Amino acid sequence: MQVSNLILTYHCYHHQHRISSSLFLLRSMVTATSSSSSSSVAATSTGGGAFTTIAERVSLERDIKKSKFIAIAGHIPDERSAQSFLSEVQDPRATHNCWAYKVGNQYRSNDDGEPSGTAGKPIHSAIENSGLDRIMVVVIRHFGGIKLGTGGLVRAYGGVATECLKNAPTRLIKSQVRMGVEVSFDLLGVVYHQLQAFKAEEIKQDYDTGKDGITMVTFKISFDQAEALEEALKTNCSRNLVFYKH
Repeated sequence: MQVSNLILTYHCYHHQHRISSSLFLLRSMVTATSSSSSSSVAATSTGGGAFTTIAERVSLERDIKKSKFIAIAGHIPDERSAQSFLSEVQDPRATHNCWAYKVGNQYRSNDDGEPSGTAGKPIHSAIENSGLDRIMVVVIRHFGGIKLGTGGLVRAYGGVATECLKNAPTRLIKSQVRMGVEVSFDLLGVVYHQLQAFKAEEIKQDYDTGKDGITMVTFKISFDQAEALEEALKTNCSRNLVFYKH
């Protein structure tokens, strides 16, 4: 009976950790949504920019004093994507699933039961030092029976995160790209509907194209959405369109 109670207590403890970690991330999303509005406006007013991120998801595994540490890093386009990333890569069987992410000026981290400041912060420091943006790193730990101490945990979590990011392929992304498309007057309604759906900005028209019945519509769009918008316009306009990118 005592053994059964211990097992039940163990499972309840770790189940609570998983729930608290997810709830913490969800609360972070709500806080970030309200606190990031001013920075989003600032980014729009400066016309966007460029940043370097991870080209594809990468992982690294290291054994440190009988504990297994697995770092998984990947690109997240925005803060809301962090919850999906964590759900995909976390291991419910592990002792800890610690994480950190950075999206522009916004960042969050979580120790998931490790002593405060020994896991999430070192992972976040590794992200900052890498110079990468819009990425998330989750470090999974399977406890091996030997306690590492505060300093040992900081070195372990920060070390595997740093090594994982160092080996990751990267790509340069322009936050926003200016585009233009030549369309006939009868398609303007369709085009504007798609531009609004994709949250295009600074939409302008130029009728001086030198072509009868044709206008040039220019706009700014998130780099990540540019290709999808092109396909949507081609599909909904049911004809070939000429696009320009700057």
